[in-house]
Formats: sequence, C-alpha cells, structure tokens
Amino acid sequence: MASSTRSPASSPAWSSGRSGGARRRCAAPGWSVPRSACAGSTRTRGENGLFGYGEEEEKIVPALDRLRAEGMDVHGPLPADTAFFLAGRGDYDLIVAMYHDQGHGPVKILGLEAGVNITVGLPVIRTSVDHGTAFDIAGKGLADPGSMLEALRQAAELSQARTS
Repeated sequence: MASSTRSPASSPAWSSGRSGGARRRCAAPGWSVPRSACAGSTRTRGENGLFGYGEEEEKIVPALDRLRAEGMDVHGPLPADTAFFLAGRGDYDLIVAMYHDQGHGPVKILGLEAGVNITVGLPVIRTSVDHGTAFDIAGKGLADPGSMLEALRQAAELSQARTS
C-alpha cells in the first residue's frame, strides 16, 4: 500500500509494504533516489528488542541495509509516528509502512482531502481515494471530489511515466 497526500513530485507521505515496488514506483515519476524512511513493525520500533518478537532486527534492519548497499537513501526503522512527523515537515519523500493502519492514519491527518492510496508491487497501476465510502453523505452533494481527482491524476502520471 502506498499513500500520498500531494503529487508524487512533492509527496512526503507515501507508504508501502514492499520496498522494491516503492523504489520502482518512485523512479516512474522521476525521483532518482527518494529520501525514504521505514516504519518499524511495532509501535515503539521495538525499543531495541525490548518489545515485539525481534522483527526489526531480524528482518527490517537487514532489508534496509541491503537497500542502502544498492544506493537507496533509506532511514530506519523508525517509530511510525516519528517517521510520519518527519515526512510531514519534508524530511522524507517516502514512508514504508508495515501494515495498512500504520500508514493510513497519518496520511489522513496530513491531507485527507487529497490523500491517495497507491498500491505498489503489482503488475498494474492501482490508485484509490484515501478515505472511506462516505455512504452517509452519498447523493447529497456534500462529497469533496479532491481525493478522487488526485487519485486519477496520479494514476495517469504513473501510467505516462511507465510508458515513456
């Protein structure tokens, strides 16, 4: 899953469960090496092994080391709240979240009206709005189309970059 609150060229808030897919997707809109951060799998980033089951040290840290060896500018793993705070102030172009709720909450706070979910690691481009269905206001002329328009715009931009 990837989420963006701004256009790909300026977005500090993409999140993804698959780093390789995120790297390819970032290259598509023109980021040669995005400034990236990876959230840990536990709320506190495991506190150096005190919490969780060692996922950060066993799986995430080696994966990030490999990405850095391949030339990626990636930091972490960080506590998710810290990673998204830093992205919100512009320190990162991309945040890799370990699961859906870890990424969607912060992205909604950073810009629900323009939030876009970009799923990476698929053979097709997939974007969708970052908010729910809003059945409570459907058909009442109250919905803001901004997120849908941004999802369509980003899909078109990613598609154009993929074919050029």
